[in-house]
Amino acid sequence: MQFGAGFPLQALPGAAAIRDYAVALEQAGFDFTSTAGHTLGQPAGTYPDRATPQYTGPFNDPFVTFAYLAGVTSRIRFMSAILVLPALPTGLVAKQAAELSLISGGRFDLGVGVSWNAAEYRALGMDMRTRGARLEEQVALLRRLWSEPYVTFKGRFHDFDNIGLARAVAAPIPIWFGTGTDEHVLRRVARLADGWMTIGDFLPHVARFQQHLRDAGRDPAEFPIRGSLVAGDGGPEAWRKTARDYQAAGVTHITIGAPPTLTPEQALDRVIEARAAISGSARALPPGQAQGRL
Repeated sequence: MQFGAGFPLQALPGAAAIRDYAVALEQAGFDFTSTAGHTLGQPAGTYPDRATPQYTGPFNDPFVTFAYLAGVTSRIRFMSAILVLPALPTGLVAKQAAELSLISGGRFDLGVGVSWNAAEYRALGMDMRTRGARLEEQVALLRRLWSEPYVTFKGRFHDFDNIGLARAVAAPIPIWFGTGTDEHVLRRVARLADGWMTIGDFLPHVARFQQHLRDAGRDPAEFPIRGSLVAGDGGPEAWRKTARDYQAAGVTHITIGAPPTLTPEQALDRVIEARAAISGSARALPPGQAQGRL
């Protein structure tokens, strides 16, 4: 089992706080850290049916943040969770991800999703209505841009004429999909992703997802699944039970979070406490299993 913790959804105040947070996670034995990938924020109250931190911002940019952290850490991995890929230019994401992978020594995984925020799509000049189809085309193009110096690719959303990053990435950059559990979404993850970042109540759907993997010619035992665990008031025994349930279902990576009512300092203490409490009750992944992803 691999253990991670995300940065607070709203950006930390400066470089020192960002550095201290990541270094503390690495020293506490965490395997990975993540940060949200929204670009823009909106005023509180804009979406009364959604949790305010999901859209207000400000958000840490994953490429800038992780490029900085690559220089002050040595082991912990980085993941965008999630980058709203269809709202962004594919060539630019390919470049930023490749550079981050290079300077971090291959410690970056690209976590992507489609988002719900139509206003953000409009502000970034992209059509939200085609986001699913665009995502699929983007993933195919990203993998070519990372493996070939120059690419010729003409699709519904892209026209690349013998152009690219001018070098290949040393090692493949894993692409994780952050999704819910709708049928068509799970099939897309099974076909295209290198890992599944679950959203919501996912445990009842893991067996169905694993069958989709088999249908796609993939081995569920080799496919990583990341589940989120909120270290709330239930305490260590509740946290350990959740971790055991996840592992029994086939979850390979756990992102530990803290209740939103805690300050960033309190949240850091809580996730470190939770990792210490549950790590002894979950088996470590054997060498080579689900590696190269986190």
